Amino acid sequence: MTVFIGLLGCGTVGSGVVELVERRADKIAEITGLRPVISKILVRDIDKPREGLVDSSKLTTNAHDILDDKEIDLVIETIGGIEPAREYILSALRSGKHVVTANKDLIALHGVEILETAERHQVDVLYEAAVGGAIPLIRPLKDSLASSDITDLKGIINGTTNYILSKMTQSSISFETALAEAQRLGYAESDPTSDVEGLDAARKLTILASIAFTSTVQLSDVRVQGIRKITASDVRFADQLGYVIKLLAVGTDREGRLSLEVRPSLVPKTHPLAHVSESYNALYIRGDASGDLMFFGQGAGSLPTASAVVGDVIEALRNLQLGVSGHSQHVYANHKPAVPSRDFLPYYMRLSAQDEPGVFAQIAQVFGETEISMSNVLQTPTEDGHAEIVVVSHKASAEHIDTTLKRLRQIEQVIDIHTVMPVES
Repeated sequence: MTVFIGLLGCGTVGSGVVELVERRADKIAEITGLRPVISKILVRDIDKPREGLVDSSKLTTNAHDILDDKEIDLVIETIGGIEPAREYILSALRSGKHVVTANKDLIALHGVEILETAERHQVDVLYEAAVGGAIPLIRPLKDSLASSDITDLKGIINGTTNYILSKMTQSSISFETALAEAQRLGYAESDPTSDVEGLDAARKLTILASIAFTSTVQLSDVRVQGIRKITASDVRFADQLGYVIKLLAVGTDREGRLSLEVRPSLVPKTHPLAHVSESYNALYIRGDASGDLMFFGQGAGSLPTASAVVGDVIEALRNLQLGVSGHSQHVYANHKPAVPSRDFLPYYMRLSAQDEPGVFAQIAQVFGETEISMSNVLQTPTEDGHAEIVVVSHKASAEHIDTTLKRLRQIEQVIDIHTVMPVES
């Protein structure tokens, strides 16, 4: 039996989906008993040159050719963004069509509305490809780890920033130079704001945390700090101290109170996350029954992301064949409160001060009075006659660190506090 599919968008991911569905059609039919056929594809420009397996006779610029087609049972959305993707998906669901999407922005911001609509109309909406590319994260959290009480998520879930930080580390180059290289190679958009400011990772963390912690999580629950302020000096000092800098997404559930953060951190070179380089992603999960788990792989790209999309297509076809569609939407009624992290961590601080006798003594006095112990200190002169000082503290609360920073800024000889980052255990 044939199941007709409508594809919204045929860019990098969409073209990969076409290729995989064509290549794996026999295998999918063997697994599910249903043969997928992409019958119509929504594009912006029919005349645009396309390579590979895209049949031009299937192209349309009118979304209603797909949404109103009663023969189409499943819609795949790969156009991205909020609108018109949200309108198209809701229309498909209301028409009784199953939906597979790779749209992290839409699921993070409007996931509850979409999942509730799917549940009302007893159809599937699946979004494994929204987080982690080819890495299976959504389904393991929803199903395989459902019996475990998940308390911690920690990982690298944005390939663009990981590529930039990896290049800064490997080649001793500036943020601006590494970003330009990432844009030239297609890892970063011409407007990289969503990636480098941490927004992309925050949206992905919103999706992961809602499932892992069985709570409705809002994007506003996530505290976000990007990597624009990370300099070659920070990378160099981190290396001297035995660390690498990574943009981490961190989520914890402490007795029903969530802490959700995206922020650059120092990771020990001995830690597995320190070796996740280039555009690869990795996620640590800790559960009371499962113990510690790590998922690693390609977090983006045409075929890696398409593989996750087609995996969702296979699940939707299985459900369709078994008559069990629309029963696993995972809309959580409770909303656990989001609070600042209460975990105690070491902190890295880089500041510049006047290179005069007694200045460091004043800085050390502040640390003593705020009861924060110094673990490592580096001091180097600068060309303008100042001193650059790096302090790595022993474990402290974020609240104590904030108090210390306020006191340091009151020292007249302290010129600027450039960078503050937690240090992962």
